[in-house]
Parts: sequence; structure tokens; C-alpha cells
Amino acid sequence: KFEHFQMRLAAMFSAVGSLSLCFTFSESFMRAMPKISHRICMSSSAKQKIIPKPNKITYCQDVLERRWKFTQSSQVNGQKSKKRDKGELSSFLDSAWFMGDRKLMDSVLDSVVRVYCTHNLPSYSMPWQRMRQDQSTSSGFLIEGRRIVTNAHSVEYSTMIQVRKRGSDRKYIARALAIGEECDLAILTVEDDHFWESEGYGLCMGSLAKLTDEVSVIGYPIGGECISITAGVVSRVEMTVYAQADMELLSIQIDAAINPGNSGGPVVNDAGELVGVAFQSLEGEDVENIGYVVPVNVLQHFLEDVRRFGRYTGFPRLGVNLQFLESPTLRASLSMEEEADMTGVLVTDVAPTSPAAKVLKPRDVILSVDGIKVANDGSVAFRQGERVALRYYFSQLFEGDEVKILVLRNGAISLVTASLSINEHLCPYHFQGAPPPYAVIGGLVFTILSDPFIREVMETQRKSSMAYLLNLSQHGQKKASDENVVVMTQVLAHPTSLGYETHENIHLLRLNGRPVHSLKNLCEMVDEIVDGGEDFLKLEFYPDRVVVLGAKNLWKSTEEVCEDNAIPLPRSKKLGW
Repeated sequence: KFEHFQMRLAAMFSAVGSLSLCFTFSESFMRAMPKISHRICMSSSAKQKIIPKPNKITYCQDVLERRWKFTQSSQVNGQKSKKRDKGELSSFLDSAWFMGDRKLMDSVLDSVVRVYCTHNLPSYSMPWQRMRQDQSTSSGFLIEGRRIVTNAHSVEYSTMIQVRKRGSDRKYIARALAIGEECDLAILTVEDDHFWESEGYGLCMGSLAKLTDEVSVIGYPIGGECISITAGVVSRVEMTVYAQADMELLSIQIDAAINPGNSGGPVVNDAGELVGVAFQSLEGEDVENIGYVVPVNVLQHFLEDVRRFGRYTGFPRLGVNLQFLESPTLRASLSMEEEADMTGVLVTDVAPTSPAAKVLKPRDVILSVDGIKVANDGSVAFRQGERVALRYYFSQLFEGDEVKILVLRNGAISLVTASLSINEHLCPYHFQGAPPPYAVIGGLVFTILSDPFIREVMETQRKSSMAYLLNLSQHGQKKASDENVVVMTQVLAHPTSLGYETHENIHLLRLNGRPVHSLKNLCEMVDEIVDGGEDFLKLEFYPDRVVVLGAKNLWKSTEEVCEDNAIPLPRSKKLGW
């Protein structure tokens, strides 16, 4: 109470005048309360240097830091340079001392749970198999609606999920309601009502953090069993590639350590409000304490997406490839008027399956989107003193939303309307928790080219044939919504496939002279050839390899191969058999 009175009195003097006020505890008081800050100093010169406007207050960093240690909750740096009007002094003083508010702190910590997951990942080169089960622990937190938020990678390919609350010895069975691979977020729930008996659980959403804001990462990282809190400062707010699905979204970079086990844990501000979700860190010899946080607005988009569509759909894109126009010569060749301060980005390619293909063409210049001017470096105004990539604006909308685009085409300016869509990659980054599709034909094993498949092959198998597939995965585009790249991963030994045993990881182009567009298309063509009574299957691969199988006894040889190699079915369930 004495300390709280001091702070209010200091704030009153600071708000009313330019006095320099300094309190010092007596020696006897300090002996009684050794961990309380012994000095609260608010000088007018320091105040004017940090906050030039009157009627504002500034807290010394060391005071709040010591106060935080006194609560025995964390060693977080204190709050500084917080700005409030005179009328907001009372509410500000209360929120500023979140770290010292034991009840509020307990409420926040009690909302954080430990997530236990048993994973059963598929084998992408032998898709009918599963890898050895693996266990992991991570963090999560409760929000309204009896929901738990964690990372997608924390519960991917899960066979069992359990959660445990702080201070409890019981684990509760949980299940996933929605998983968003692109944003690396997942929603869980617990059916057992006993889990939700305690009142007050659930974090409140805050606003997007700003540079130099002080935040705390809460979770269950390696190194112990109890809950852990680490403090840091917001270093950057910009677009970052999310490693889970190689999607570029807004993220927050902080200087607090995010270690294994922290994934899915909340990141809160000094008022106990949620500002993000810990999800990945940067590793390297020259890197120290660089962690990344899913910002609260990305989380809110994920939650709204699930609420609006009843499932996770994703973050939309315009469906075009863009080039910066920082070269004056290039701008002049496109008839961009320098005196009119005309800026924008060049459309180099349009995805054939995107709605934008109806209104945009290569060599169009996008000048603005929904009245937001686009700079030559592809950025748009974000907050005061900050800019962000144009993709951020699209990622805040939803599938089917329309945007108005000001376009420069052949020297003429026009306004067009385009719908946003979810990008469908020729090489998928994930299978939304489902096992990869496959088909066994004779002794030949086929699947589709995917990012997990490439990673697995690069780690465990020969890499000589992967350069072409890598290039195709990065630069290939779908010409139809159901198109994918069919790859023969290996040849299983059988008299039918004799002589082809060394063929592996090659792209199938044609079957009996007809192009193969997808794995489903391949299976339909094989069924048609065998049922039609043809003699041979001639399979042509990139660049110049040919495999010929007999068609008459194909089903019998396929079943024998499956039996010899303990393959339950010649085809994955969705392809039918």
C-alpha cells in the first residue's frame, strides 16, 4: 500500500507540473522488504526527453523490474514510456502494475496449459507406412468458448493429445477442432467438464504489439517441469516465412528465448493481454535470442475463418507474381510518370487457376489496392513510421473477398475488381493431416510430389534425381485445380518389373501417349487400359526414360507385390480399389 501510494503521488506531481520527485525508503523498511525497489525517480528532464507532451508519466525501468521480481513471477524488464492522459491515470496505474497484481498474474498463468502429443507421421516415400510413434510436449492457452490454442506443429498427425493445467497432476484427453498449417495454429477442446470447472480461465486479446513493447513468453520449455516465463522486447513487426507450411505472414520478432516446448505458449504484454503465440526461433552460430511470435491479428483471422466457414480455409492471395519497380529505366518503359509520383509493382505472372487471371495480365502495373498506394518496393503504409509488404493486406481478408485494383496497362489507367482465393500449390506443403496418396501398379510405386516428400528424400535417399523435382516444386504452377505432379518413388522387386529396379524419384509425363495430370487421372487411365483389353502400359518419364508393363496380368502381379511387401491396399483409400 505504501509503494502504491508513492506511485500515485509521483504520478500526480508528474501530471500537474514539471517537478522532480524522488522517494527513498528508510533503512528499516528496506530491511523488512529487501526486494522492493528502493527508489522511484521521475525527473522532468528525462520525462521531456522521452515524452515531449505534457500530462504524461514515465516509470523508471529498474522500479518495475524489481517489482516484477518481487512478485516471484518472472525476471521481466519493466514498463517504460507508457503514455496516458490525466483522466486515465487511475486505470493506467492499475494496469501498469499487472506484474505485481498477484490475482491477475495467477489468472494469466492458470490459462496456460502443457500439451502432450503422440505423433504418428507418415512415410512419404512409402506412403502406406507410418513412422515410429514419437512424443512431444509443448504449450497452449485457454480462450473463451472452451477452446485451447496451440501450434499446428505441436499436434500434427496426432494419435492422442493430452493437456494439463498448472498445478494439476491430471492430464485430460483433448481433440483438435481445427488446424491451420499456414499460420501454424490449432484449436483444441476438452470434452471433460471437470477441466472447465475453475472460473476465470481464458486470456483476453490485446492489440498488435509495437516496437520496443515489453512482452513475456509463458510456457513449458525444456529444462524443467514447471511453468516458465521469459521477458523480451519487440524488435520487429514484419512479414516472415512460417516454417510449418512455407507461408509468408505477419510476425513479431522478439529478443526473448523461445526454446523447444515454448511452442504454442502465449505472449502477453504488461497488462496481461495476449499479443501473440510463440512458434519458432532463428538458429545459427551468429544468432542469439531471436524468437518469432504469431501476432494476435493473425490468430484472430484464424479464429474468424473457422467461425465463418466452419473449418479452416486459409489466408487468401491475389494469385500473381510481382516484381519491384525500383529501376527508373524499367518504370519509364512502362509509361509510369515520375512527375505524377506514380509508383507500383509489375505483374510478371498470373496463376491460371486464380480469379485474378480474368482481370490481370503480365506486364500490368498495380498502382493501388482499395485506395492504398503501393510503393515501388511492393510495400504499403502500415503504422506511423512503418511499412509492410502488400501481401499483408490480402492476408487480412478472406476467400472470396473482392479488392479494387488500380492498374496501369499500356499507358492507360483502369480500375478492375478481383476476387481473392486460396493459393493451390502444384507441390503441396502439407496434406491437412491426411496420409499422402499412393498407387502401386505392378511393382511401381507412385505418389504425388510434395514438400514433405522432397525433404524426406533429401535426408534419407540418393539426391542425384532431385534437382529437376526441386525446381518443379518451387516454380511450377497448376493449370487445373486437380492437377499434381505424379512421381514414381521406387520399383519393388517382382518379375513384372524386372529390369527397372534402379528407377526412382522420376516424374511421370505420359501413359500410352496420353498426358498424366494427376494421380487420380493415372489410376483411371490404368483401369481403362486394363479393362479395355490392351496389351501394354507404356509409361514415359522425365527426361527420357520409358517403362513398359504387361496389362493382362497386371492386377494379379500388383496383389502379389502388395502381399510380399505388407502393403495393405494397392491404392490409398481416396483413390479406391
